[in-house]
Order: sequence, then structure tokens, then C-alpha cells
Amino acid sequence: QVQLVESGGGLVQAGGSLRLSCASSATIYSFYVIAWYRQAPGKQREFLAFITPGGGTNYADSVKGRFTISRDNAKNTVDLQMNSLKPEDTAVYFCNAKTGRLEGWGQGTQVTVSS
Repeated sequence: QVQLVESGGGLVQAGGSLRLSCASSATIYSFYVIAWYRQAPGKQREFLAFITPGGGTNYADSVKGRFTISRDNAKNTVDLQMNSLKPEDTAVYFCNAKTGRLEGWGQGTQVTVSS
């Protein structure tokens, strides 16, 4: 069973920063590709970034240069550093872990950016 727990969401003013964390087991952390997605009200879930077990990364164009995904080996977390936040970044942010046909999602954390 793939269990993930997101944390770090909250309310921030436009231009501010937040750091989200996705906690998982050591096995998931070591062997799964972990990604961040978000879903705004009335919109489809949107891919943001992923990081491989080896540290390779990929970003959606919409967040490239503002968001950074990274691995914290001491905590078994995958973090998403979000800078220069905009009101349109307001959404529920989810982490996803996948390997082969095994996949799981966290429960999500709310990020609200005020103008």
C-alpha cells in the first residue's frame, strides 16, 4: 500500500513562498518516482514536477523557474519549494508516488495565495 502524507500548505500573500513536504516510507522514497500535482476548484488535476530515485527532475512549464522539487534523504521526504507565488497558484496540492503499476496519492494540502 502506497501511503503518502503532505504538509506545509497554508495562506500566503502573492510574491511569498511556501515549502511543501511529502512524507513516505523508506521503500517508497527509495524506489518510487514521486511527483507533485495540484487541483484548483473546477479544474483538472495538473502535473507540476517529479523527481526520480536518482534525483532526476522534470517540471511543468507553468512552474519552471519558480518551483523546485528536491529530496531530503534524512527525512524520507520529497519537498516542493514554491517561490513568487501568485493567486492562480491557489489549489489543493497532492503528492503522487509511482513505480510500475503501483501508484498512490496523498490526501492533499491546501495552498491559498492572496492578492
